[in-house]
Amino acid sequence: MSDAPVSIGVAGSLDPAVIARIAAAAEAAGLYALWVNDTPGGDALAAVHEAARVTDRLVLGTGVVPLDRYTPDEIVAKAADLPVDRFILGIGSGQASGPVLAPLRNAVDALRERTSAQIVVGALGPKMRALAVEAADGMLLNWLTPQLAAAQSAEAHEVAPGAHVALYVRTALDDDGMPRLRAEAERYARFPKYAANFARLQIAASDTVLTPGDAEDRLPGFRVAADEIVLRAIVASDDAAAYERFIERAGELAGR
Repeated sequence: MSDAPVSIGVAGSLDPAVIARIAAAAEAAGLYALWVNDTPGGDALAAVHEAARVTDRLVLGTGVVPLDRYTPDEIVAKAADLPVDRFILGIGSGQASGPVLAPLRNAVDALRERTSAQIVVGALGPKMRALAVEAADGMLLNWLTPQLAAAQSAEAHEVAPGAHVALYVRTALDDDGMPRLRAEAERYARFPKYAANFARLQIAASDTVLTPGDAEDRLPGFRVAADEIVLRAIVASDDAAAYERFIERAGELAGR
């Protein structure tokens, strides 16, 4: 696998003006895509509209729109007028309890009838990963080491050679961002489904992140493990300037 393109990921709860500046800076830096998380208090699709308004080439993705909060009809309505040639609709089960595979497969089928956008599924366990490449166009992975990401990508491509495998990597590129990165890793380690996955894979959340001290050395290993690497930007404060500094450094690392 050749070196994957490098993208940036941010939270949908950011101010729309900050999203617009991030998108413009990411495009200018030559990054591949901007992915926006649908977070409590945030709206990924509204943020993607802001990003689309100020960019021409940047790929735009949602990582991911949760199906416990939005129906397929609502998602399609909110995605109206987005440039489908550069839009990736990422969906996931969210915090739904009970069986999730059948409802998610039904949602993928419903979305395929209503949009021509590429659809990827946020996937953690093996059954969800299989669904992502069998029913959708690919998957969005999270919290993995390069070795595990490479293995899961290989499994996906055996089933569907054309599947797109994007990997979120939590990343701090300056020392000021490290307290938030550590807090993010600790927070996910406490979520039951992630804690179970870390235990199953025999890794810690901290094994999967990039820091100012190791990003230059470790990013190449991630870039050969998936089809796209999304640096989930962890910065000290959510002002546009902090993200622009992150993007400048990410662009430098991506060009090496």
